[in-house]
Amino acid sequence: MTRSTPNQPHPPLLPPQKTLIAAGELLRALAAPVRIAIVLQLRESERCVHELKDALGVTQPLISQHLRVLKAAGVVHGERSGREVLYRLVDDHLAHIITDAIAHAEESS
Repeated sequence: MTRSTPNQPHPPLLPPQKTLIAAGELLRALAAPVRIAIVLQLRESERCVHELKDALGVTQPLISQHLRVLKAAGVVHGERSGREVLYRLVDDHLAHIITDAIAHAEESS
């Protein structure tokens, strides 16, 4: 075991294991291209399922399936408005994660 000397920085403190696990689950929920596209759409404004379906060009059942994953992970929140459910991002941090990942991917290409 090596000890840090005055010239060596201390290793960074890690968040609690529970926080690391929650962050991993969040990243897993965001890991599908369709879910990334949904987050990008919701970054602009609230959307209902049929608006997401039209914007992304995928089926309604597929959109609903991905919304369930995002909702379970605490990424989106749905609120009923008449016959439709409007979905929105829970907070802006999530959009930043996605836009930063896209920027990184574009730089790496």
